[in-house]
Amino acid sequence: MGLRVGIIGSGAVGTYYGAKLAHAGTDVHLLVRGDLSEIRQHGIFVRGENENFQVPKINSYNSTKEIGLCDLVMIAVKSTSNSELIDLVPPLLHKQTMLLTLQNGLGNEEFLAERFGAEHVLGGLCFIAVRRHSKTEVERYDNGLIVLGEFGRPAAPRTHQIAAEFSRAGIKYSVTDTLALERWRKLIWNIPFNGLSIVAGGIDTAAIVRDENLRQLTLDLMNEVIVAANKCGHQLPSDAWREHMRRTDSMSGYKPSTLSDWEAGRPLEIEAIWGEPLRRGIAAGATMPRTEMLYSLLNKLDGERRNGAP
Repeated sequence: MGLRVGIIGSGAVGTYYGAKLAHAGTDVHLLVRGDLSEIRQHGIFVRGENENFQVPKINSYNSTKEIGLCDLVMIAVKSTSNSELIDLVPPLLHKQTMLLTLQNGLGNEEFLAERFGAEHVLGGLCFIAVRRHSKTEVERYDNGLIVLGEFGRPAAPRTHQIAAEFSRAGIKYSVTDTLALERWRKLIWNIPFNGLSIVAGGIDTAAIVRDENLRQLTLDLMNEVIVAANKCGHQLPSDAWREHMRRTDSMSGYKPSTLSDWEAGRPLEIEAIWGEPLRRGIAAGATMPRTEMLYSLLNKLDGERRNGAP
């Protein structure tokens, strides 16, 4: 189909999807922070159940000005880096460029729409467990899917065009007419597991679901999110937590992305994953005491670390 794809963000998600697309022959251009020598010398290795491949050469750059105009821009940086997008995105844009944010939480589509025009903006939700071990190696732990949708609009032909490109690369996908609903559906998992993995002492998902008290707290948090989503007008069934728990019970111990950020000393996506859903839920009349507790604890821990507390 000839899409020229730029990827902003070479962490686990950006590297994984970039490698999958490039391996299938898509014209991929990856923005990489820092030294490019390793990735230019070795390419990218992807491993996981039922896939083990190398992309020996992938177009990689330190600057979006070097990449130039793209038909599709996949945004895979953390929401804490959104301010950087103000300068990174414009060199990639032409009149028909699609901006597909793969970021977690709420508010990212709105950020892009306000600055670059809502007509450019789509969202993708990555229901997948993947970790980057180095600049050149990523491992997929759980083969979920990516859900694609338009910001504030039903799916359009271009949404299906992206989906077809993903399908050609062997990326599982679905297309939704209700992107905002799917954002809340993903929060059912992200709010408890990303938060508890940190406040419970740096533990993985297997440790959370094995602990009777943490498992119950996880279910309580999930129910808060479901109720808040419904209060906000996004109709999730009361048992929408079941599929999330089934998948988590079946996967081996996995460190959620926020725990990886915490361990690496990187900023946490507190506002996008906890703050914005909490504010929207409370404004709509939901009560979210456990979510509020996690939000407060994470802010306290993050603040102490930034201020040099032992």
